[in-house]
Amino acid sequence: MKFSSNLLRKWSRAIHRDLSFFFSGMLLIYAISGIVMNHRDSINPNYTIERREYVIDEPLPLKEFMTRQTVLKLLYPLGETENYTKHYFPEQEVMKVFLKGGSNLLVNLKTKKAVYEGVHRRYVIGAMARLHYNPGSWWTLFADAFAVGLIVITITGMAMLKGNKGIWGRGGVEFLAGIVVPLLFLFFF
Repeated sequence: MKFSSNLLRKWSRAIHRDLSFFFSGMLLIYAISGIVMNHRDSINPNYTIERREYVIDEPLPLKEFMTRQTVLKLLYPLGETENYTKHYFPEQEVMKVFLKGGSNLLVNLKTKKAVYEGVHRRYVIGAMARLHYNPGSWWTLFADAFAVGLIVITITGMAMLKGNKGIWGRGGVEFLAGIVVPLLFLFFF
């Protein structure tokens, strides 16, 4: 069988198409979680933290008379009675209540000011972000296959077009720009 550039382009299109569809889900997962990871200073990929400040309108007992039942009554409006673990007093008039999952309630018994911090896991984004930390040897194999697949997709994509739109024309200029721009950021910014 004679090798020709038309045959190369035909096979490149088929391989490019099939690998692109196969890896497109992984590419979306990496892209979405990558955006979240790039903004970790303002978006926690693993948890949402809800902070609520309010004033308790009922009388509160002193530290010596604070019981578990009284604390559970304070947790009821927050929907956290089932998550109570313990409470303690870091100061004479300040009570801190610990809840399952990392949430907590801080209450000033004198002023009746309360601060609730609810911590809730982000299951989907958190799981996607964990993939950036290489969670196991099985993932290393898939990530390596993904990287090789992206290389093949890139090479077949460059081989598909000929003429001034291909690698020897506009495509080549765009390809070089795609290399130069990240290098500029790496070395100069």
